Amino acid sequence: MKLFRTLLVAGLVQAAALSAAHAQSGLDQIKSAGVFKIGTEGTYAPFTYHDASGQLTGFDVDIGRAIAERLGVKAQFVEGKWDGLIAGLDAKRYDAVINQVGITEARRAKYDFSDPYISSAAVLIVRDDNTSIKSFADLKGKKSANTLTSNFGKLAQSHGAEVVAVQGFNEAIDLLTSGRVEATVNDNLSFLDFKKQKPNARVKIAATDKTAEFSNSGVLIRKGNPELKAAIDKALADMKADGTYKTISVKYFGTDLSAQ
Repeated sequence: MKLFRTLLVAGLVQAAALSAAHAQSGLDQIKSAGVFKIGTEGTYAPFTYHDASGQLTGFDVDIGRAIAERLGVKAQFVEGKWDGLIAGLDAKRYDAVINQVGITEARRAKYDFSDPYISSAAVLIVRDDNTSIKSFADLKGKKSANTLTSNFGKLAQSHGAEVVAVQGFNEAIDLLTSGRVEATVNDNLSFLDFKKQKPNARVKIAATDKTAEFSNSGVLIRKGNPELKAAIDKALADMKADGTYKTISVKYFGTDLSAQ
């Protein structure tokens, strides 16, 4: 009987401990671990990429580090291909995805977003000698280089393009300039950064779509973490108030995007 009571008490104590751990919020878990794990591509300049020395850098990377600092922890980045990045969040490989994730109703149904931290436009990029593609409607029957599950790829498909799968922006541009595809639909800020780095690249913007629902990007987190969402939102607001956001945006884009 004593043995039974001892085992029963031990079981109840263990169950209580497990219940308490489970009840701990996502924010509490991050603070306990001292690390904010962030999923990102690492191949999408100027947002998340590797510099000449091999270090992970970019607008989104700096934003992630600044958020982690305001949460009182360190940022730890987990790199992965875009097509599997959100699945990694589902698998709890990291706490958030910061990778220009467009805020859409379909994603809101399954995930939570922070307040938008940047806005951009979808642009149709072609070679500078292309005179047949002047609008998104002209994509019908053409090949567009895009990541398969991206909003840009879906936009290209919606206009009748055949999407040729790539891993990121640079590969899309390589296929375009080599003539293996006729276009790529991508982010206007990425294009501007690319042209800043390679002003003689023979590519141009043929059309801009500012109406796409994914023009706003936010920090993507799993549903059911209101404390974490509130903390990230506060961190973003504080960054804009104290000038940190302006410093980061000027560093990568040469202009202050905080007023968006």
